[in-house]
Amino acid sequence: MTVPVTVNGAATDLAAGATVADLVAARSGGHDRVAVARNGDVVPRSSWPSTSLQPGDVVEVLAPTAGG
Repeated sequence: MTVPVTVNGAATDLAAGATVADLVAARSGGHDRVAVARNGDVVPRSSWPSTSLQPGDVVEVLAPTAGG
């Protein structure tokens, strides 16, 4: 069973029971300095393991970039 969500604007199916921590581990490319918003609300890093993703959630995984 999968859970349909939108991640950074792209429709994605995740395993049922997936958490924000699971998503970050799979999508961040090993970067540990990311911020996550779920349905427009920032998810504190301490809550990632306990925040389950639900069908229809809209998630943004953002990494800081340097530039000028």
